[in-house]
Amino acid sequence: MPKRKKIDSKTLIKAVEAGKTQTEIMSEFGYKSSAQVKAAYMNALIEAGKVIPITGGRRSKAAKAKTIGVGKRGSIIIAKELVDSLEIGADDKFTIRKTRAGIALKRV
Repeated sequence: MPKRKKIDSKTLIKAVEAGKTQTEIMSEFGYKSSAQVKAAYMNALIEAGKVIPITGGRRSKAAKAKTIGVGKRGSIIIAKELVDSLEIGADDKFTIRKTRAGIALKRV
């Protein structure tokens, strides 16, 4: 992924407010596509506080991470409060797999 261009946000906002065309802005700031101009303009507006940024989807809903351990015999030890909150029972079975982010545990 190419490096993000360093531009002065205020200058970009002023150029748009002054009525410059997209082509003029592209040549002035060195953008190669209209998508780059639009993304830079949105980032400039967010930075200036004129637009509220959208918060993330899945990660914003995630609960605080809980630490678990591994016992002497290789058993995974999960805190009782986490077991209760996830409604895990003694007869529940899980599959575990390695992912790029770590491991994934899925109830079967």
